[in-house]
Amino acid sequence: MIALIDYGAGNLTSVKKALTALGAEFTVPETPDGCAGASGLIVPGVGHFSATTALGTPWRDAIGGAVRSGTPLLGICVGMQWLFEGSAEAPDVPGLGVLEGRCQLLRGDAGQRLKIPHVGWNTLDVTPGAPRESRLLAGLEPGSHVYFTHSFAAPVTPDCVAATTHAECFAAAVERDLVFGVQFHPEKSGNAGLQILRNYLELCGST
Repeated sequence: MIALIDYGAGNLTSVKKALTALGAEFTVPETPDGCAGASGLIVPGVGHFSATTALGTPWRDAIGGAVRSGTPLLGICVGMQWLFEGSAEAPDVPGLGVLEGRCQLLRGDAGQRLKIPHVGWNTLDVTPGAPRESRLLAGLEPGSHVYFTHSFAAPVTPDCVAATTHAECFAAAVERDLVFGVQFHPEKSGNAGLQILRNYLELCGST
């Protein structure tokens, strides 16, 4: 059973549809205690980083405790940004801090007509020199396209397993032990996105 975390800023409907299409069972816990016993946790998100303030200490403790006990965690879009230490979008709001670094506003490039927010399909490029083959991205075709909609992004760190360029290079997918994150929306990314979600569910033992 996957626990889909609703903190008032998630694109829950589309994520639910994707999980249903893949045959996964899921629940939307009303309290942090509902995370106990889940085979995996998904933190989705769209909009402003400040919305993550709803994930206060009880939620942080429950999610962090689940990961420490061996439960895979997947963050999507703002949910991925929340895995880091914080974001310049809401400097006083801490992230979960399981990954090092802070998210910053993309610069864009008016000369190349690369606007912010970054909305649309971009190539998912495996990070050069990545220390390992990504479990989350297993089976994806080289140069797969995925769908983005965001203004802030995480830096390319050793935990980055795939990057995308929109005037500048940023982390598109991250992976460390049982912590995974994607800046794009896999539930809106066609077959490539479904493959990523399928990989995550297999890691959770939910398929």
